[in-house]
Amino acid sequence: MKVVIIEDEMLTAESLADIIVLVNPQAQVQVILQSVADAVQYFKNNPLPDLIFSDIQLGDGLCFDIFSTVDIQVPIIFCTAFDEYAIKAFNANGIHYVLKPFDAEKIREAFDKYEGLRSTFSNWSQSLENIIETMGQDKKKDIKKSKSVLVYFKDSIIPIKLEDIALFYKEYEATYLYTFDGKSYVVNQSLNELQQLDTQQFFRANRQIIINRNTVKEASSYLSRKISISLNIPFKETVIVSKEKVPTFLKWLRGEEED
Repeated sequence: MKVVIIEDEMLTAESLADIIVLVNPQAQVQVILQSVADAVQYFKNNPLPDLIFSDIQLGDGLCFDIFSTVDIQVPIIFCTAFDEYAIKAFNANGIHYVLKPFDAEKIREAFDKYEGLRSTFSNWSQSLENIIETMGQDKKKDIKKSKSVLVYFKDSIIPIKLEDIALFYKEYEATYLYTFDGKSYVVNQSLNELQQLDTQQFFRANRQIIINRNTVKEASSYLSRKISISLNIPFKETVIVSKEKVPTFLKWLRGEEED
């Protein structure tokens, strides 16, 4: 059995690959793809595998962008931290999901589901089309309409208003938000999800940080045509914008509308 993994966190992908081979010794992980762009390029130029394990949020977009671009008529097992309504959508379409973090039992269940459905479903692409319709667009709309972000502190769930959030950052596989009054909280959403928030107010500077416009004190040139952002709040990391993002960042900083 040939398997492809789509996951932008290499440590997570390698862990998944190890568990896949442990649970199913017949499985061969052919490649780990870390972005929408890499996946589209790969599937356009290589034979399809028997099974795909795919994260939903990737660094350059949602995995649905891959499957909307390339005709992939093989079963896909989604790796997700989505909430319950999303999981119900997966079940309704007969494609399994695996909640992170991975373990052998979850992956074994995924393979059992695959084997059970392989002889039953003749049109995987139609099922995937339904998921794109119910998940990809609706999820983006829900996030964009948010006025607050829920954080978890001790036994409490606290709503933090967007205008009070200075930035979001990723550290050791966890996502945090940092407020203008210097408080840091764990967020139960990935940066890939959070970057769908008000794009006029927030900008994904790099893979680790999303900044609020009101945190930007000034920007200056950095090595290799990158930009360094000085913040008007105390923060432990220097925020660097990659050269590929510089034109978009400058447009955002000017307050121009998205195309």
